[in-house]
Amino acid sequence: MVTVTTLPRGRAFTRDDLRAMPDDGNRYELLDGILVVTPSPALRHQGMVGELYMLLRAACPPSHRVVLAPFDVALGERTVLQPDLVVAARSAFTDQQLPQAPELAVEVLSPSTRLYDRHLKKARLEAAGCAHYWVVDPDGPSITAWALSDAAYVEVAHATGSQTFRIDVPVAITVRPVDLLD
Repeated sequence: MVTVTTLPRGRAFTRDDLRAMPDDGNRYELLDGILVVTPSPALRHQGMVGELYMLLRAACPPSHRVVLAPFDVALGERTVLQPDLVVAARSAFTDQQLPQAPELAVEVLSPSTRLYDRHLKKARLEAAGCAHYWVVDPDGPSITAWALSDAAYVEVAHATGSQTFRIDVPVAITVRPVDLLD
């Protein structure tokens, strides 16, 4: 079956437009009304996401859940993001989306998303009140964690290679970035 999608002209994209996008293996996100399309991630990326998912799931309290992308984080009518991993209270999720900023958003960088994840997506999550944002770089490998302080992100942890990444909030995690590589 072929799906034909008509793109809006002369206006910003909305959540309704996003729902009309084809299920073609690409990731579709909205950032302030601009459609962002990225290809499916590579195996190395997915391996790191999987390792992080298992660590976060084991560390999460029963009141919270960890969700893998693709899953919508709806920050407004014109901003819908899909972080690689999100952590939020179970009660905050609906069947289709997380209709607010998560407590934690995690991105594993890909060549096609590196600048987007480190700058635009980070800034949008910061403005929306996402309390914690982590970026994992497979090329280091490295992990950097930021936490909101006075409505701005400040770096609270960083580790590269075989250094230990240790953080207690929003969940207690201890890992060496190199151990996330499959």
